[in-house]
Amino acid sequence: MNLKREEQRLVLEGKIYSSETIDQLSELKDSTPSPFLKELYLFLKDWFAPSPYITVQTSGSTGVPKQLTVLKEQMMQSARLTCEFLQLEAGDTALLCMPLQYIAGKMVVVRALVAGLNLILRTPSGHPLANINFPLKFAAMVPLQVYNSLQIPEEKECLSQIKNLIIGGGAIDATLEKEISQLPNMIYSTYGMTETLSHIALRRLNGAKPSAHYHPFSSVDLSLSPDNTLIINAPLVCCTKLITNDVAEIFEDGTFIILGRKDNIINSGGIKIQIEKVEQLLQPIIPVNFAITSRVDERLGEAITLLIEQTFILETIKEKIKKILPKYQQPKEIVIVKEIPFTGSGKIDRAACRLLANKSKTKI
Repeated sequence: MNLKREEQRLVLEGKIYSSETIDQLSELKDSTPSPFLKELYLFLKDWFAPSPYITVQTSGSTGVPKQLTVLKEQMMQSARLTCEFLQLEAGDTALLCMPLQYIAGKMVVVRALVAGLNLILRTPSGHPLANINFPLKFAAMVPLQVYNSLQIPEEKECLSQIKNLIIGGGAIDATLEKEISQLPNMIYSTYGMTETLSHIALRRLNGAKPSAHYHPFSSVDLSLSPDNTLIINAPLVCCTKLITNDVAEIFEDGTFIILGRKDNIINSGGIKIQIEKVEQLLQPIIPVNFAITSRVDERLGEAITLLIEQTFILETIKEKIKKILPKYQQPKEIVIVKEIPFTGSGKIDRAACRLLANKSKTKI
């Protein structure tokens, strides 16, 4: 692993670029119509700049996106942890198909720099494997990219040939996880956030020993706050302890599960309901994009509201909901929306969902 920035080289589709030659990437943009290549060039300019710091942006899934200033040294340590765990070596092919404005995309590049990986560039889209006809050693994707790839036979074959695939940026529902479990390669769900510079724990989704629990890196120490939210002590990637908004359960062997976000709890008539738990239960019966949120209610304080993208046999869905959910978890209203709002990193935009629920006049 090369942790000296001044000595690092980026191998991009077989061609080597150093801090002295990355300007060639800027020249390539005139002959290659790829704004994504320009984004990569700008990130590398920032990376090789003398400053030990770099600015990263949060996803904004629960509020307004914010910018954080982080140490490049800590980003390299995060990259080292992942590359060592997955046993990635110099020359291994790694796919970059994540937006570079967020930490997930940036960290794919940093892993390539630290481990000497051969970076394969694909503009972020719902089908990142559409034009790849060779095996990859490493890739990082969001759940939607994996789901879409599984629907196309050629892309599914390519997906199954990625030696190490990590999936982050959103929840993996039971149906998708079941499909993933049948694939022969090594696939992991990740847990982390911008503040931890990508993931600090992984959960194996397939193979002989799939797990329902996340396994933290050995350098990470976890505990719970009085509100049962996860506290992360990861000195290699965070300067201070991080008190998260993720409600968790930690087990005796050090593994953990995430139950949902503290700020995704709806207090309806004094009963606390975890949004993610309700969505997980509804997933098998709603075949379109949807989200559980709340609206202001004079009697209950907050009323559970289901946002759904289209009118899909709503009466049938209502009856199924009554059978699946206890009364206190059942949506008081269903709101039809043109589309469920998502953040740029592929997560449900919870703040925007609440606004839709409270402003919409199309309620059932």
